[in-house]
Formats: sequence, structure tokens, C-alpha cells
Amino acid sequence: MAFLRNIATVGSCTLISRVLGFLRDILIAAVLGAGPVADAFFVAFKLPNFFRRLFAEGAFSAAFVPVFSGRVGLEGKDKAMVFASQAASMLMWSVLALVLLFEIAMPWFMHVLAPGFVGEPEKFALAVEFSRITFPYILFISLVSLQGGILNTLDRFAAMAATPILLNLCMITALIGFSATPQTPGQTPGHILSWSVALAGVVQFVWLWAALKREGVSLRFGRPVLSPEIKRLLKLFLPVALGAGVYQVNLIIDLIIASLLPTGAISYLYFADRVNQLPLGVVGIAVGTALLPLLARQVKGGEIEAAKDSQNRAIGYSMLLTLPACSALLVLAVPITVVLFERGAFTGADASATGHALAAFACGLPAYVLIKVLAPGYFAREDTATPIKIGIFAMVVNVALNLLLIGPLAHVGIALATAIAAWINAALLGVGLWRRGHFTPDRHLTLKLIKMAAAALVMAAALNAAAGYFAGPLSGLQVERFAALGGLVLGGVIVYFALAHIFGAAKIDLLWHSRGREME
Repeated sequence: MAFLRNIATVGSCTLISRVLGFLRDILIAAVLGAGPVADAFFVAFKLPNFFRRLFAEGAFSAAFVPVFSGRVGLEGKDKAMVFASQAASMLMWSVLALVLLFEIAMPWFMHVLAPGFVGEPEKFALAVEFSRITFPYILFISLVSLQGGILNTLDRFAAMAATPILLNLCMITALIGFSATPQTPGQTPGHILSWSVALAGVVQFVWLWAALKREGVSLRFGRPVLSPEIKRLLKLFLPVALGAGVYQVNLIIDLIIASLLPTGAISYLYFADRVNQLPLGVVGIAVGTALLPLLARQVKGGEIEAAKDSQNRAIGYSMLLTLPACSALLVLAVPITVVLFERGAFTGADASATGHALAAFACGLPAYVLIKVLAPGYFAREDTATPIKIGIFAMVVNVALNLLLIGPLAHVGIALATAIAAWINAALLGVGLWRRGHFTPDRHLTLKLIKMAAAALVMAAALNAAAGYFAGPLSGLQVERFAALGGLVLGGVIVYFALAHIFGAAKIDLLWHSRGREME
């Protein structure tokens, strides 16, 4: 089945990227720890990372794909590429102007992004310097998002899904190279990492340019033209940037507030979010990416019931993997962060603080994934007003909860506020689609979700008992730690899918041999 195959393609590439991302973060934790250089780099890395997730996994694709898909269906690929080239030119010149503006105004912007750094001149200066190095990445990742939207519309998902792998490879190579060569005065690992991010943007752009060439198409960059199609694209894109990217905007708000906490808080939240991003990327982003082109075709073709069915199946597929991931992260949050990050400059206290933030983030994991799955239901119908209203409301709730929880819970309160705001966002998106008749959670889906939740709860209880049994190895030598954690993860996977099969939440043979049938 093409839909499930596309999910698997995006998900498998994302899984490889996340595994490499873990290796990257393990190296960063060992080299930078959770000190001022780490905090400064993570602030600088937040900007391009924010735009990567917002553009490549959200707003631009949500606005561009339905319009481009419609033109491909009505006029053919060649004429649709004329529109794509117009969009590319407009995007390139607009983002280039934005990059130049931020390069000049970065010290002033840093007062907004990390106000807590102002009282620490050295950390503030490093954050400004690192941000100026990494910010041009935004230009290339914006164009990469457009290239990826074209490829996804043509049912070519692998090349775009692989682009984050290139980013991680560049950063890992930079860290290994830094550790293996003599350092010059004034050069920190933060400088090397920042340059590797900028280089990765160029590599990703060239990678997708070659992928487009293989499909017999290419983008032409000329003078930007504000054609009716481009005006329509802009009207769709600007509000979607908030509606689809509310989770990322919430993380920026978290960063601003976290900068007011003692040194280390930003690093704890960064590493916790990185672990939480694994299931979100492998499941939520994969399903959302594959779902949008499918829904756009079905809606434009008048296949209303088929679109509802696709929405239900997307929720079923995503929750099948998200619910056990959420349960496992809640139970194993501290052991996971200890095993992954406690070494070198990253202490046991740092790992424990990160683990508590991870557990708070994990409370909202199903909601983060549901946002990715429900949002295409609006974007495929070119409705951007509703998601932006919901997104703004969720951000207001997030800020209010941050201010309420930061006192008693410090950085953990920030993570918990993000999770609660995500649940509110997802609930409002689902209710909005249901009221419009675009989403009907049928009895089949409801029963499956109940059975999945039951299997996940039993698995969590088993993991909790097993974690106590493996307490010694989890705090032992590095090899013992990884072996114990790997055993717990593997055991949890076996228990969950065995229970899911027994309960009837999903038949294992249908997961491997799907031919267009629902999970039965």
C-alpha cells in the first residue's frame, strides 16, 4: 500500500537520522557538558533547527504541496515547475534579506532570544558569534523545504527524508575532527559545530538538487514575481508558519524563559527534547509528511469518505507506535539520559536533571504526534485560519503555564507546560475537524486505541519492574549500561507487540504484509 510504504520510507530515514543524532549529542555532551559554551551553542543552534523543523516538517510544505499538487494534476509537471521556480525565487530573495538583517541585528536579537545571558558577557558574546555563523543555514534549508515539497508531491519521499542524516554526519565529523586536531587559541567546540551547521545547509541543498535532476526537473532562480499563484501561496504560508509550527514556537518560548534560570537549564531541555524527538520524528513527522499529499489529492478529487478513512488510518498507525514510546519514556527517562549522556563533562546530576525534563516532555508525546497527523486535515483543504487561531491560543497557554510552573519546578516546569499546551492544541484541532465533518473517529479506531493503550500500560508496568532488577548494570560500566538499556528496550518492544497482537490492537502479519487493509 503506497500510503504505508511512504510512511515507512520517511520513518526509516528519520530513524537513521535520529540514531546519528543521538551519537552526535553523546559527543556534544562529552565535549561541551552543560556549561556556558554548551548553552551558547544550543541557543545558536536553536535558530536554524527551529526553521528546519518549521519549514521542512511543517509550514512551507503545508502551504506549498496542496497548491503545487493541484497544478500538477491540472496542468502537468512541466507547467507546475514554472510555479515552483517562481516560489523558489521569491523564497530565496526573501530569506536572503532576512539573513542579512539578522546578521547585522544579532546582538539586539539575542537580548530577546536569551535575555538571561545579558548579565554574563562571555556567554552572550559566544551566543551572538555562534548564531551569526549558523544563521545562513536558514537560507539553504528554506530552499531544501521547497525541493522536498516537489519530490513528495511526485511520490519521491526518500531523498528529502534523508536530508537530516547529512546534517548529523557533518556535525559528527566536525566533533571528531576537533577532538583529533590541536586547537588554536580562542577556538571552542562551539565554533566548529557552528561552522558544520552552515556547511550542512549547502550539502543538503546540493543533495536535493541532484534528486530533482534524476526526476527530470530543476528549479530556476530569477527575479521574484508576485503572480496570483505566489500571492495565494503567501496567504497560505504565513499563518501556517504559526499553526503548524506551534510546538517549535513553544520551544523558542521555553528557551527565552530558560535563559533566566541558572546555567545548565538550556542544555537539560535541549538533550531531553532530543530524546523526545525520536518517536516524534519517526512517527509523527513521517505520517504527517505522507498524509498531506494523499489528503490533498483526495480532497481535490472529491473523495470525501476516502479522505476521512485516510485520516483515521493515519491516527491508528501513529498511535500504535507513539503510545508505547510515551509509556517507555515516562518509566525509563532517567536511565535513558544516564546511559546516553553521563560521561566526560556531563555529570550524573546533569543526567538526572535532563531525565526529569524528558519525563515531562514525554507526557505530551501523543499530542505532539496528533498535531502532525491532524494538521494536514486543514492544510489539504487550504484552511490556515483555524490552525493559527488554535496555535496562538496554545502558545498563550504555554507562556502562562511556564510562568506558573517555573518557580516550583524550574526547567521541568517548562517542559511540562509545553506538554500540556500540546494536548490543548491537538484536542482543538481534532474537535474542529470533527465539527466540520472532515474527521469521524469510527468505532473501529476507538477500540484499537483502547487496546493499544492497555498494551502500553502493561508494558510500562513490566519495564518499571525490570528497571529495578537492572539497577546495578544501569549504573555500572559503559558497556553494561548500554547492554542493560538495550535489553530493556528490546524487551519492552516484544512485550508490547505481543500484547497488541493478543488484544487485537494490531495483527503483526498485517503490519508486514499490508495490502491496503486497515489494522485488524
